[in-house]
Amino acid sequence: MRTLNKLIIEWAKDKGILRYGTTFSQWKKTEEEVCELHNAIITDDKEEIIDALGDIYVTILIQAEMQGVKLEDCIASAYNVISKRTGKMVNGTFVKDK
Repeated sequence: MRTLNKLIIEWAKDKGILRYGTTFSQWKKTEEEVCELHNAIITDDKEEIIDALGDIYVTILIQAEMQGVKLEDCIASAYNVISKRTGKMVNGTFVKDK
């Protein structure tokens, strides 16, 4: 993954995304890709699901780079929170305890 992450960041540099893009415009790209995932799930299009998940990852990796944080650190932070979380499944969704 580290090699892929480096290649993605190099691609973003080469395309001018890191130099001329904004964190807001990158957020919009993520939102666009999430909508594509939503549509792919609705139509049960596995190829599009794979494409959308990959694109979402790329957009959040670039966002992390723009924010000056490591995506791995963000994921570790999230895991440290969710690993202690309790809750239950309700209608196919995990609902955390308050």
